[in-house]
Amino acid sequence: MMQPVFRFAPSPNGFLHLGHAYSALLNAALAARHGGRFLVRIEDIDTRRCRPELVEACLEDLAWLGLEWEEPVLRQSSRFDAYRAVASDLESRGLLYPCFCTRGDILRAMGANHPVDPDGAPVYPGTCRQLGRAERRHRLDSGAAFALRFDMGAAMAATGPLTWREAAGEGLEDLRLIEAKPENWGDVVLVRKDCPTSYHLAVVVDDAFQGVTHVVRGTDLYAASAIHRVIQQLLGLPEPRYHHHALVTDEGGRKLAKSALSKPLRAWRAEGADAAEIRARLGFG
Repeated sequence: MMQPVFRFAPSPNGFLHLGHAYSALLNAALAARHGGRFLVRIEDIDTRRCRPELVEACLEDLAWLGLEWEEPVLRQSSRFDAYRAVASDLESRGLLYPCFCTRGDILRAMGANHPVDPDGAPVYPGTCRQLGRAERRHRLDSGAAFALRFDMGAAMAATGPLTWREAAGEGLEDLRLIEAKPENWGDVVLVRKDCPTSYHLAVVVDDAFQGVTHVVRGTDLYAASAIHRVIQQLLGLPEPRYHHHALVTDEGGRKLAKSALSKPLRAWRAEGADAAEIRARLGFG
C-alpha cells in the first residue's frame, strides 16, 4: 500500500494563529497515526505580501509547536515555470481565456439578482468569454492587463460529472462520495493578472508533484474541492482523499483569520503560553 502523505500549506502573508496551529497539528498527528509523511509547503505565490520574514516566522512558529517535517520545504514561488506550463496546456485546449475585466467592470455587468459563488462572491458573468477573436487579439496586442479564466462549461463538458472522496472522520477510512458542483463557481481565475498562477491551479499541481495522498484542511475550502477535481481530471493527476475539519473560532463564533487580526501564536508566546499549553488547548495534549 502506498505510504500516505499529508501536508500543511500556509500562505505567509501574516502570522500564524490558533486555526493554523490546529490544522498543522492535525496533519502531523494523522501522518504519525497512519505511518505517513508530513510535509510543510509555503504557498507564497503572492510575492508582494508573502515577505521573507513572514516565511521565517511561520516555520519558527511550527517548530515552536514541536512539529517536525521533511526537508526541503517547497516554496511555490520557485514553481512559476511549472504553473506556466500547465496553464499553457489548458489554454491550448481552449479551456482558459483572457479576461480583461476590472473589478468595477464585473460589478457593472451584474444584474440585481446575480448569483454568488460558495464563498459569497459574485459569479463572473462571462463578459470576456464572449469576446470575438479580433477584439480579443486587439486587446492582447495593445498590452492590456489580463487574467486567465477557466471556461468552466467547456471544462465540465470534457470531464463529465465528478465526485470527490471525503473522509467523515479522522480515521480517514469512512469515505463518502461527494458530488462535485464546479458550476457553482463559474469561470474562476486560474492565472492572475499579477502572477502566473492562482491558488486553485498551484495547489492542485503541487499536491500531485509532492505525492500528497490526503488533503486535510478546513471546511472553508470544502466547496473549492469541486474546482480542484476538475483540474485534476483534465490534467490526468491522481485524486487524493479529502478531510475538511471544523474551523477554530473566536468567542463570537467567527473563524480565526489573519485578515480579522486574530491573535497570532507569537502573541500567545509573548504572553507566557508554552507549546504544550497551546497543543492541549487545541486537543493535542
